[in-house]
Amino acid sequence: MKNKSLLSMVLFMGMVLSSFIAMAHANEAVMLSKGQTLYVPVYSHIYAGNRELPILLTVTLSIRNVDPKYPMTITEATYYGTNGELLKKYTDKDIALGPLESTRFIIPQNEKEGGSGANFIVTWKALKAVNPPLVECVMIGAGSQNGISFTSRGQVITTGN
Repeated sequence: MKNKSLLSMVLFMGMVLSSFIAMAHANEAVMLSKGQTLYVPVYSHIYAGNRELPILLTVTLSIRNVDPKYPMTITEATYYGTNGELLKKYTDKDIALGPLESTRFIIPQNEKEGGSGANFIVTWKALKAVNPPLVECVMIGAGSQNGISFTSRGQVITTGN
């Protein structure tokens, strides 16, 4: 009987804590910005098994303007390898994204240079404060009867305003 009471109390405290965390997230203010630079982790391959065999992955960098009213401009999307070397610049000129518009860049599955510690640097700007874009990578690998997929999200490293 004592164990049931303890279990009930632990479950109740867990529910209270979960509710508190949910309320805290619901009350977070949307932080508008006029620009940011983001670091986005990329895995052009990962390792599997005891012999650490590389599994090559196709990477899609997705940049989504989630602001329903205002445009933004992508000024940089550059791809760096594990050792920090610049591998490819994906933006020769600015890319305008209208409200709710998206763009993407692909790293093919046979690209081996990036490695497991590769990354994108993405920079964007807007004329007025807007909702920051959703920037993430989707990595997918498939071979024979096996497949793997996962995502990573961009992390703000500098802000424009």
